[in-house]
Amino acid sequence: MLRYILKRVLWVIPVMLGVVIIVFTITYLTPGDPVMTILGSGYTPERYAAKAAELGLDKGYFGQLVAYIWNIITRLDFGKSYNSNIPIVQEFAARYPISVSIGLLSCMLIAIIGLPLGILSAVKQYSVLDYSLTTLALIFAAIPSFVLSILGLVIFGVKLGWLPVSGLDSFKSWILPVLANTLPGVAGIMRMTRTTMLEVIRQDYIRTARSKGLKESVILRKHALKNCLIPLVTIFGGMIAHTTAGSIIVENIFNIRGMGTYLYSAILARDYPVINGCVLLIAFVVCVMNLLVDITYAFIDPRIRSQYEKKRVTRKKITTTKAEVA
Repeated sequence: MLRYILKRVLWVIPVMLGVVIIVFTITYLTPGDPVMTILGSGYTPERYAAKAAELGLDKGYFGQLVAYIWNIITRLDFGKSYNSNIPIVQEFAARYPISVSIGLLSCMLIAIIGLPLGILSAVKQYSVLDYSLTTLALIFAAIPSFVLSILGLVIFGVKLGWLPVSGLDSFKSWILPVLANTLPGVAGIMRMTRTTMLEVIRQDYIRTARSKGLKESVILRKHALKNCLIPLVTIFGGMIAHTTAGSIIVENIFNIRGMGTYLYSAILARDYPVINGCVLLIAFVVCVMNLLVDITYAFIDPRIRSQYEKKRVTRKKITTTKAEVA
């Protein structure tokens, strides 16, 4: 088990290194001169050279890349914003908790609402309830987040005046952004839960459990749901990574000072250090969530855990046999 976890952890290092190199290369080759953008018109060659040296842009591609990677590894320094001159790490510390809070609330609602509805839809297959839930899931899955955000903002914020339309100043102001993130996820989890549950409840061991007289709730909770968790954990892990990394669309529509608005404003201003830092943070969150999903697999499915245990036992037997022969 420890080897399984260690192997997954070590895989994060080359992935992150590859992301750093690719993102830095793309921004380096992107047309435009950050120094000219900062100085504007009427600068002198001396001012240009001094500003380039200050930003570390006077070096070549490899010099800038090595310095960038070295600063991240040794000091966790992503540089400073070209526009505000504020350290990127400082902005991360202020903005990322907001995006994480919205993302975690959304994921909690997705799990609380989506899983029971998916199970209920599978148990009541081909009933009116099943058709109704499936239709609603298809509708919400087909509507993009920005459409849900704008509809909620116009109807509940502008027309009815029940909820705030921007910021996160009160409890009510969290409702619309969280729901805009939640509803598409609920639709996805509900459909996947229904599909996997229908496959499981038709298996022979479920029929055996029913023939033994077990309650349907016990069969669903202890036998069926456990064998549905692998695909559900995969999808749910991706949702957590997506929502906690910041939603560009939702945060900009509701004017939330999170990672999404930070990245969007940096893209518009061609603030390359901020773009690099945001993409690296998103990649790191995705890698961590994939790592946690892989580790969760080993706890959910004994077959995955037994593969590594068998390898270890086999190696011990081979080592013992060789020692006896010698």
